[in-house]
Amino acid sequence: MDGRQWHSTIAAAQAGDRRALDELVAGWLPLVYNVVGRALNGHADVDDVVQDTMLRAVDHLGSLRDPDSFRSWLVAIAMRQIRDRARRTVPDRLPDGLPGDAADFAELTVLRLQLEGQRREVAEAVRWLDDEDRHLLSLWWLEVAGELTRRELASALGISRQHAAVRVQRMKERLETARAIVRALDTACPDLRARTARWDGRRDSVWRKRLARHLRGCACCGDPRESVVPAERLLVGIALVPLPVGFTLSLAFGAKTAATTGIAGAAFGVGASGAAGSAGGPAGWSAKLLGALTKPAVAVTAGATIAAGGVYVVAQSPDDPPPKALTPTAAATAPAPGSAAPTTTASPSPPHSPSPSKRTVTGPYGSVVDAVDRAPDPDEPPTALPRRPASGVTSSGGAHATLNHRGDDVTLSGQGYVLVRWQISPQYRNGALVMPSWTTLKGRLFHVASGGGRRMDDPVSTTDTTATGMGSSTTGYDVLPAGTQQMWQNEYFYVDGSVTLTVNERGADYGLNVFPTTWDAVEKDITTGPAQGATRYGLTRDTGRDDTPIPQYATRSTPADPATVAQESRV
Repeated sequence: MDGRQWHSTIAAAQAGDRRALDELVAGWLPLVYNVVGRALNGHADVDDVVQDTMLRAVDHLGSLRDPDSFRSWLVAIAMRQIRDRARRTVPDRLPDGLPGDAADFAELTVLRLQLEGQRREVAEAVRWLDDEDRHLLSLWWLEVAGELTRRELASALGISRQHAAVRVQRMKERLETARAIVRALDTACPDLRARTARWDGRRDSVWRKRLARHLRGCACCGDPRESVVPAERLLVGIALVPLPVGFTLSLAFGAKTAATTGIAGAAFGVGASGAAGSAGGPAGWSAKLLGALTKPAVAVTAGATIAAGGVYVVAQSPDDPPPKALTPTAAATAPAPGSAAPTTTASPSPPHSPSPSKRTVTGPYGSVVDAVDRAPDPDEPPTALPRRPASGVTSSGGAHATLNHRGDDVTLSGQGYVLVRWQISPQYRNGALVMPSWTTLKGRLFHVASGGGRRMDDPVSTTDTTATGMGSSTTGYDVLPAGTQQMWQNEYFYVDGSVTLTVNERGADYGLNVFPTTWDAVEKDITTGPAQGATRYGLTRDTGRDDTPIPQYATRSTPADPATVAQESRV
């Protein structure tokens, strides 16, 4: 869920629009519930923390300066409430493994999303993490599921992205240990049964360490029965856990009221004017909306209804099927064995054109943008590559920047050529590919050539005719957004100023290697053809003028989420 897409709704809610505020709460309550529920593992305080988070968000919405940053702002509020709750909580509480009033969130995740196999294993392993790791995992889970960016994760924790990367890596190591424990407890290892004979079922760090020591020395438990898939690859596309039946949320402007009861499903109840008035005096910015929100009205949203008095009721009953995992915006249809690889997406794409870019206009810089194009004949050498002035490019990632995770970026400054080498991994995670984006452009950026000996949709196997650089019938295929130009193995750009390139990986797995390079290296690459073992010659895109194409997904602005950059660049 992207905060930028809610820009107009947030702005309308800030201006006092009741329906907009209803829609805002209905749309973002599930995200808050998932962050808090997973961080607290379904503790009885989940309802209170979610309620406090939404109360503070509504009460301070008028102070939000940039609606595009709403998501990171809301998650930061949730994390502050989680930390405040942790400081207030007495240490003598029910252990996670014992019955209590609240549903265990790991079990809720498994049941409501019908998780099986290793996905179920990950959800159950969360129970073995310490509180601090669970707090971090509540954000990381949403990051790899495509609901948050790394920048937003770090912002919510109040730390730098570099520090966040270190903490996430350490948490992932403990999560993998916990997964191994979950697997081992399902085995018939006699030694493990003896070691756990006196275990009271409480999952804590002491027993985690004891069991981990056993796993390291046990041939039975330490050898997984199947290949272990990294957790981040298992969580991609998992939907948010829906609000459970009986979950209630009651907000009064300026003061918390008693939670409503007897509502089938989840409820967002805005307190009556009398409740607000009991707080004594003005309740802040949100008091301006009180009168409007208590007037009868009905607005239907996806899966929920906003009814009289601002009550939020989830329409899905407990017997309804769980929501499906997030699906790509476009999907490839895998061909039958032995048939050709797919070349179209489910969404209609612009017709192929022999022109590599939109060249309907010869004019100033930015008038021509990359577009869908047809691959040239493999044996057709490229046209001459114009030589542009090059004083050198400085990269924030050094001579070789590797961008493997969503939110990884590199800033390129100076004047010269840059190589962006694609690494696409459909064998790990395939589906809709969210393209990288160029942001904060100062000066000029051109797409000058494509090389590497092949386009990524070229065949790559002599034995599997369905296999290309985008996937195969066995692994599945990575699919580009409709209207996106097919990338080559190597893409070359010319920078005259500065620009930041960001990986927006959310569906299909991919990475980028970014190198400052030279005209000579570009020219050598694209003039290497089938005679030298390449699949095809490269392609010259540079005209030597300002009507050389600019890449898609480029902007001079600095958006809160680089993935929101439009495909049709206007720079």
